[in-house]
Amino acid sequence: MAVSPDLLEILRCPYCVSHQPRQPGDDPGRLTLYKDCWLVDEACGRKYPIRDDIPVMLIEEGEKWMKTAMGDLPVPPPAE
Repeated sequence: MAVSPDLLEILRCPYCVSHQPRQPGDDPGRLTLYKDCWLVDEACGRKYPIRDDIPVMLIEEGEKWMKTAMGDLPVPPPAE
């Protein structure tokens, strides 16, 4: 089961939401679903795995994968 479109619409990169200054109308931290098992913030490069149908939205987890190219992300994401 993939992340529902409704959930994808509201999820945001926690780093960007908490660390970027916002102007009216800004929507920082938008995520893209990649290969049905990763949520990627293309603006900052953080990549959040989806394990057992649950997005792991921890800043530390997203930072672990920043230097990994999208094409090199493991599918499925490794268990911790």
